[in-house]
Amino acid sequence: MHRSKISKPTYNFLRAFYRTASRQFSSHETHLENASSMASLLKTRAVIRFRGPDTVKFLQGLVTNDVRKLVDLEPAAVPTPNMPSVSGPPIYAAMLTPQGRFLYDLFIYRPARPDEKLDESGSGPGPKPDELELYADVDNSVLDELLETMKRYRLRSKVDIENMTEAFSCWQCYGMNLTNKASLKEEPEAASVGYGGAVDQSGVSTSQGNRHGWHWDKDPRLDCLGFRGIFPSNTPPPLIEADKETDETNYLLWRMEKGVAEGSSEIPKGEAMPLEYNLAGLNAISFDKGCYVGQELVARTHHRGVIRKRLLPLKFVDDNGKEVEEKVTPGSEVTSSTSGKKAGIVTTTFGCRGLGLLRLEEAFRGFGNLAIQGQEGIKVQAFRPEWWPSEWFVEHQQQNAAAQNLDGF
Repeated sequence: MHRSKISKPTYNFLRAFYRTASRQFSSHETHLENASSMASLLKTRAVIRFRGPDTVKFLQGLVTNDVRKLVDLEPAAVPTPNMPSVSGPPIYAAMLTPQGRFLYDLFIYRPARPDEKLDESGSGPGPKPDELELYADVDNSVLDELLETMKRYRLRSKVDIENMTEAFSCWQCYGMNLTNKASLKEEPEAASVGYGGAVDQSGVSTSQGNRHGWHWDKDPRLDCLGFRGIFPSNTPPPLIEADKETDETNYLLWRMEKGVAEGSSEIPKGEAMPLEYNLAGLNAISFDKGCYVGQELVARTHHRGVIRKRLLPLKFVDDNGKEVEEKVTPGSEVTSSTSGKKAGIVTTTFGCRGLGLLRLEEAFRGFGNLAIQGQEGIKVQAFRPEWWPSEWFVEHQQQNAAAQNLDGF
């Protein structure tokens, strides 16, 4: 079992921060629920580049999402020398074992190339298909292993795979006042990008990204996760004030309270089933793209329509409902006092918060039902994230399973 660890100094800092915030925690209100926008440099992520004429074909047969969406893009309505004529959001995807178990997750980006930007005369050269580049941000802890795996699958495909971590860094921007925005380009600073009026240099940087075309994009998983981007390592990302940059562990807590795992340390490599870790709901899986490694199990489970275990946000408390900090570790077994059976397992922890893979029929039986095996007096509260679709609720799944049984007669 892979474990997600937080350093003691970082934990102490965040513990003091959270004590100044509201102590209320539910599926609707959490410690960071009213936090203003924050930005975190994601040191746990690394950047790789794919380049060559077979780039799309290679990735299309390897990852769970449809990479063709990054190529079939509509030109921008009003391209300028600062804005690319072709741009699109990144996609979230995963690599699986041939047996359909999770290996790695990737955020795949198509940067705007210089030949996709107009020059000052208003014209520019057309794109060259053999120069297509795609970038991906991946889990830094498995970077070498991931590169080796991809190169093993490459065979004779004309695609170069390079480690670009020295040149580029990954960032996440999040917080309540960003959740409902359609784009960071709605910010006043970014509205001045392009010709005409005052051209704000930070706004130009948002689109131009030091001539690499990098800009903030909505997180492809969920709106509530904010915005994500890859930026040159030697400069801070645009539109981020110095006092808004915060430690990456704040982003970890933000995700945990939304019930979202990330990376091979939180989604156990070689063990996790993608649908149990909610990757379909996080827009990581295309069910109509065609074949890819590990597709058969994912497709069969999806069309069966019954997922009995799912990843959920957790809170650890004592018998009186008071939060219990640093008492639970990843890998701890969660048991049900109602049935006396194992209800699931804790996968990630931070203070009194966590993520756990639990059986849905046991997860929501009321306060006091869930406890940590072997740790007397520690209860577990599980919460349904607001973004969950209704068909994930256990009542719906029970009806669906009953209907399938009737169809079998």
